[in-house]
Order: sequence, then C-alpha cells, then structure tokens
Amino acid sequence: MDAETTGTADPRTLDEVKAFAVGRWESLTVELRPTEDRAGNGVIEPTRLRRHFHYRPDDTFTGVISQYGDDDGELHLLDFEFRGRLVWGGPHPIADGAFEIDYVLDEAFAVTPTVPDVVAMLNRGRPDELDEFAPGVRQDILGKAFPLFDIAAGQILTDYDLIYFVNGLLFMGAKHVDGTPFDRPDRRPHQLQIPLVRVAGDGDRA
Repeated sequence: MDAETTGTADPRTLDEVKAFAVGRWESLTVELRPTEDRAGNGVIEPTRLRRHFHYRPDDTFTGVISQYGDDDGELHLLDFEFRGRLVWGGPHPIADGAFEIDYVLDEAFAVTPTVPDVVAMLNRGRPDELDEFAPGVRQDILGKAFPLFDIAAGQILTDYDLIYFVNGLLFMGAKHVDGTPFDRPDRRPHQLQIPLVRVAGDGDRA
C-alpha cells in the first residue's frame, strides 16, 4: 500500500496514517542526535546515524539504526536491528494527523559491530551468556541482560514515540536534548525529528 493507494501524501485519520506508513523508509542523510549520559559524568554524547524502517500491514516493523564515527557516514561503527509490533495510540497534539505510536521490541534486538574498537567495547561489557562479539557478525541479545545498554534479563524494550506524515515524508519524535530515551509514556517526544523518505526495495534490511 502506497501513496496512490491512500490517495494523499498528507494522511490525517488513523486509518490513513496506518495505510500510508506501510513500506520502507530511510534517512535523507546522516543525522545527529544527543545520547544520554550513561556514565554519570554529565556529558551528553553526540551520535551520528542513519535510520531504516519497514512497516508491514500486520502492524509489525523492522528498524535498523546504523551508527557512524564521522559526519559524512564513511566510518560505519555498528548496526542495531529491532523487530517487533506496533501499538497505535490516539492523536498527538503536535499536529493534525500526528498519532502516538509504541514500538514494542519483542521479536529481535540484534547488534552487529563493524570495527575493532566497537567490538572491544561490546566485549568488555558482555555477560557470559552472550557469544563473543566479532566484526560483521550479527548477535541477537533479545531478552538477555546487557548492562552496557542498561538492559535487564527478560526485559522487553518499548519506545513511546509519535508518527506524522506531511508532503510524503515520515516524521518521528525528536530526541530530548539531554538524550533521555522514549522508554516511558511520560517521556514521549513533543517535537519532530529529521524526516524519513520512502524507498523501494525487496530485501528485509528494514
């Protein structure tokens, strides 16, 4: 289902938004966002990334976040892959046609490091139940403890977000300036992030 099916690039009802979302979306360019201070030293770290999302008609999704060590996206550090289900909520007050949406990561949460420094970092924080990380090797850590990411054993992560379309572009919520994650309903965002653009493709990268 695409823009021709829904008849509008600016869906406004929930049914129109759900139908228009189906398909593949990706970042226009490398994005910069704040990452929370996990070390307790008061420093908010910049993170450079690209997003790839695939929304399916059965309200499931795949998301891939690719992180980079430079502004131009030439130094690829690692990929996070998320798979799960979508829980659609009510209207979000930021704009007419915006809706609350929850991403429940209950099918997969995989990590693929691509450079030795990231591999070494992941292995320093690796619980014994996980395999050793290696460059280019995807490892699913769903349901497993991973202190480096503040994940407890058996924990199913949920992102409490928003979704909005205008002029055929997909907007999610902008990250809080202090890097706070969307891990609780009261932390749902209230601003818009850089948009994603629809792309074609048959693979399931996202």
